[in-house]
Amino acid sequence: MKKKLFFFDENNYIDEEINILPYNLAIKYDKRTYCNYYISLLKTKHNLIFALLNNDYNSRVIKMSLFLIGFAIKYIVNALFFNDDTMNKIYESKGKYNLEVQIPIIVYSSLISMIFNTVLSILALSNDVIISFKQNRSTINLNRREEDLINKLNIKFILYFIISSLLLLFFWYYISMFCVIYKNTQIHLLTDTLISFGLSLLFPFGIYLFPGLFRIPALSNSKDKRECIYNFSKFLQLL
Repeated sequence: MKKKLFFFDENNYIDEEINILPYNLAIKYDKRTYCNYYISLLKTKHNLIFALLNNDYNSRVIKMSLFLIGFAIKYIVNALFFNDDTMNKIYESKGKYNLEVQIPIIVYSSLISMIFNTVLSILALSNDVIISFKQNRSTINLNRREEDLINKLNIKFILYFIISSLLLLFFWYYISMFCVIYKNTQIHLLTDTLISFGLSLLFPFGIYLFPGLFRIPALSNSKDKRECIYNFSKFLQLL
């Protein structure tokens, strides 16, 4: 089996491909600055920036769909945490918004929403599958592999649209019933959701400052092997 030699041209590689390069290739070809790498992480990891930009192998329509469903998931998960105890505290505070009381709901709903979003992302996004196909440089059975890739993507997209449509239908029904029954908690629910959603958009700006602190020094000197540090930076960028 013959494979083509690796030839790196940054114009033919998206940020995600460069970010996951093995150490032996990254130290040769990845000459980006800390700021360039940080921006690449925001473009590939930040929900809103990722949805708006078209610099990967994902459908922009599906990315926007995923972003909007992410908001709906946060809304419904926050609603599920409004139990009798929560209602009682809202009643005792005479309807005033108490951030201290709502913080646990915001935190728990954010974590649960993250799990839902991750599962939907696996079905919705084609980036990883296409990168894997692109990395296999063998020309043997190329047409068959292309056909398998297309079939795999079609199955992923069909499952995504079926599941997301069913979820949205359930969300619409549950939220409608919730808002009819608990009219006085609508503002609290919307506030919790907006805070949770806002934090999810702000956190990446801080979190993705850290991977570059390890990656850039690890690639700064080709004579000094720092593969462990580099791999640690790759682990951090997965968060």
